[in-house]
Order: sequence, then C-alpha cells, then structure tokens
Amino acid sequence: MFASTIVRLRETDPAPASLAFVTAVAVFDAVRQIAPQVSICVKWPNDILTPDGAKLCGVLLERASDAVVVGIGLNLIWHPQNLERKVTDLRTLGATPPDAQTAVEIVAEVFARYLAIWRQSGVEVIVRHWEARAHPRGTALSAMLPDGEHLHGLYAGLNADGALQLRLADGSIRAIHAADVFLI
Repeated sequence: MFASTIVRLRETDPAPASLAFVTAVAVFDAVRQIAPQVSICVKWPNDILTPDGAKLCGVLLERASDAVVVGIGLNLIWHPQNLERKVTDLRTLGATPPDAQTAVEIVAEVFARYLAIWRQSGVEVIVRHWEARAHPRGTALSAMLPDGEHLHGLYAGLNADGALQLRLADGSIRAIHAADVFLI
C-alpha cells in the first residue's frame, strides 16, 4: 500500500518535522488494528519494524512552502527481495491484511486523529506516544550522520522535541536530529 496526503501547515502548528512522529504513531496504531497479532515497534524517526529489525513500513515527508506531503509505504502482501536491509510484509508475518483501499482508509482515519492531537497538544504528547511504541531503551543503534560521522550507542529515549538520545560508549548522551539509524 502506497499513499500520500498533504498537511497544510497553520501558524499555530508545532515544528513540521515532528509530523514524522505523528505519522509513525498513526501507522503503528493502524497496523495494530489491521494485524493485532503481529509484533512491531517504531524506529527513529518513523520506520515500522519487527522486533528483529525487518522493515514493514517507511515514511517520507517533503515540505514545500506551507504544505507537507506525507508518503507512506506499508507492505501488506509483498516486500522487495535482495535488499541490503531486512524487509517484510504483513502476510509473511502471518497476518491476513485487508485490501489496499481498506488499509489506506484505516491509516487515514488514525492519522487524522493523531494530527488533531499534534495540533491541540503539541510535540511532547506525540513524542510520548512514539516512545511507548518504540524498541526498548538500551537497544543498540548505529547512526550515520549527514556529515558522514558514524556513531554506535544505546537508545536512551527522545528529548521533548523528538531528537534521538544516543548513549555513547563513554556514557555521554548525544542528541541526534538527523541521521540514518539502524538497529544493530
């Protein structure tokens, strides 16, 4: 299932980048509704994974002026093969997913609910929802920063604006605002 929606930003909206967390929480809850028996978690900032790190869903946000296009790709009955990372789909995980149209309608309804929470209550509330759906604290992560720096550490939660808190080997915590992050 591939779907996109447009969020028209308002002056009173939280930071647009935090829509990644809104989308992750919404897709997580939609997948739980579609396939409650499937074990999943979110990975910073917005991937939906199985506990062994196989990617089930990805999200892409693109901003143009006062609009953010939110793209969602959820693997219902098929997933790409021979990629450098593990991927999966709901059918492979033992679920009987609905058709794509029904899945889109479920995702859209849940997304609208969390978008309203984001607008009314702010980023911190959405971040707490996100953390409740994430892999456990202490999970080993690898982060490739935009400047090429590669960090390894343990997941230590998110700060109030959604930055990934990565506990490094020396015990310090580094806030990550942009990176490709992988479970290790």
